[in-house]
Amino acid sequence: METDLAELEEMAARLEASGFYRVLRRLDAHAASRAAPSGATRIGLFVDVETTGLDPARDEIIELAMAPFTYDLNGEVTRIGEAFCALREPSIPITAQITSLTGITQEMVAGQVIDPDQVAAFAAPAAIVIAHNAAFDRRFLERFCQTFTTKPWACSMSQVDWALEGHEGARLAHLAAGAGFFYDKHRALNDCHAGIELLARTMKTSGKPALAQLLDAARRPSWRIWAENSPFELKDVLKMRGYRWNAEHSSGPRAWYVDVGDVEREAELAFLRQEIYQRDIDLACRRIDAHDRFSDRV
Repeated sequence: METDLAELEEMAARLEASGFYRVLRRLDAHAASRAAPSGATRIGLFVDVETTGLDPARDEIIELAMAPFTYDLNGEVTRIGEAFCALREPSIPITAQITSLTGITQEMVAGQVIDPDQVAAFAAPAAIVIAHNAAFDRRFLERFCQTFTTKPWACSMSQVDWALEGHEGARLAHLAAGAGFFYDKHRALNDCHAGIELLARTMKTSGKPALAQLLDAARRPSWRIWAENSPFELKDVLKMRGYRWNAEHSSGPRAWYVDVGDVEREAELAFLRQEIYQRDIDLACRRIDAHDRFSDRV
């Protein structure tokens, strides 16, 4: 088998060298060599959930995967551990649309249970929890298991500058294809391993692992600024500047808001006072860090 793989790799290299082909390799998360640790190490936990829908207040988890990995202080992934992956039967039916998206049927989850205490024990050693779209996964997991409210979180989708690396979009499958590999999509554990592989890759711009950039972003505090009672006729101005509307079912006021870094905070407040309200006004502003970022507490 080793000879066959070597021959196939030689064929792939020849195809790529021609300039007419690009070859994607199947991801084998445990087969890839990892960096030797440089000094102290930490445990990260990449998580992914499949659910009955998009609303964490109403919908439920039907599959949970947690993939632990070890990393050093330079952001190098040094080891991938044994994962936790389980199905769960929800109290509401799994729709045909969700089955089409996830591949999970009502028959597959019949009688299946995920023990929150077992999940808590598995997640306990993690120094940080990472998800690809943490704003989605964190809300579901915090309702399911209280341990996730105590952990700092990071998002591999929004806290790595994938566009700067030449990627078009930040969907996991698109990033994987851009990095030269493919995997069986939509099942939770496969998504976790794909996410870890991407974070272990070296960024062209910095020469550092993507995980290092993610950790730097997670450590930096940000500020959520609320544009409460802003003039309706200026809503498009706010949208163009990156503001989002806080819906009725979310925490916080029903208003436009934006998240900015420490450096941008005063400039953003000045913009609102000069361009939106056209007067001096006190504006709601909250400091956010990795312990509450992406949660409903913000």
